[in-house]
Amino acid sequence: QVQLVESGGGSVQPGGSLRLACSISGITEIPRCMAWFRRISEKEREGVAAVDSSGETSYADSVKGRFAISHDNSWNTLWLQMNTLKSEDAAMYYCAAGPRAACRTFEAHAEARARYNGKDFDTWGQGTQVTVSS
Repeated sequence: QVQLVESGGGSVQPGGSLRLACSISGITEIPRCMAWFRRISEKEREGVAAVDSSGETSYADSVKGRFAISHDNSWNTLWLQMNTLKSEDAAMYYCAAGPRAACRTFEAHAEARARYNGKDFDTWGQGTQVTVSS
């Protein structure tokens, strides 16, 4: 059973950087699609960045050019490098895994500049909190 554990959250001033990590265990094959989401309200999540097994990445328009998703060669760890953080980036961040189709859906929403709640992802971590304030 795949398990995801996030770390690296914390408090940072606007303009600062953080690097989130997601420890991936229990995989028997390379993940088809992995992504980072953040909770923007009690009931809503939005996709931040995704990467599929071929290395293709997608980003929400709000983070493009500031955030970068990456992983190690063994898919043991997924990272999210967050630079030039803004107050609106403050949220609980979640790591998620899903089928390849989930990345296609993520990409379609990103291209349409539409919010994606991640309903096609089937495995989630517990989250790590990011606070951005002066």
